[in-house]
Amino acid sequence: MEDLENKTPAQETQTEDSKVPGNDLYEWVRSLVTAVLIIVLVFTFAIRMMGVQGPSMRQTLQDGDRLLVLNSMLVGEYRRGDIVIARKQTFSDDPIVKRIIAVGGQTVDIDFNAGTVYVDGVEQEEDYINDRTYTFEGTEFPLTVPEGSVFLMGDNRNMSTDSREPHIGTVDERYLIGKAVVLLFPGPDSVTKERDFGRIGLLSRN
Repeated sequence: MEDLENKTPAQETQTEDSKVPGNDLYEWVRSLVTAVLIIVLVFTFAIRMMGVQGPSMRQTLQDGDRLLVLNSMLVGEYRRGDIVIARKQTFSDDPIVKRIIAVGGQTVDIDFNAGTVYVDGVEQEEDYINDRTYTFEGTEFPLTVPEGSVFLMGDNRNMSTDSREPHIGTVDERYLIGKAVVLLFPGPDSVTKERDFGRIGLLSRN
């Protein structure tokens, strides 16, 4: 029969070490520090949370909405319809949230009388907009988007400062912080002031 009490010196040392006061606390602290570092790295290089300010993306997004944003390095290729966060010192000190209407090489034209947007000569079906595009802000059309840049507009077309403004124009993709992928927390409705938690979820490209 095997002698269960017969332990080698190494086993005895291991048993004694496991009973040293503070070992459990050390392991707990180390695990906590590791978890915090991972979270910091993820929110620095992969995702971040950002808020919506103003009415320019209604009704898709409301003032006060909180978004989960995928950083540019993980987005890959930006595409038409993506909701993005852009930062460019020449037009805004704060990041702005807009939708990509056209990418590099595509040509944008807008009929401001009919409120219709065309990309490469094709009239766009824009079920997501709050109103048709009647506001002319100074940019001359048709306009071909330079390679590596995007043309941005807010979904609330007549209450948005965007690429129709000459001082903004097309935006180099290097100024895009990332793509909004999830609505995490809804802001209050502009009329009722209530939060519609049913809006929480993935943001579609449309």
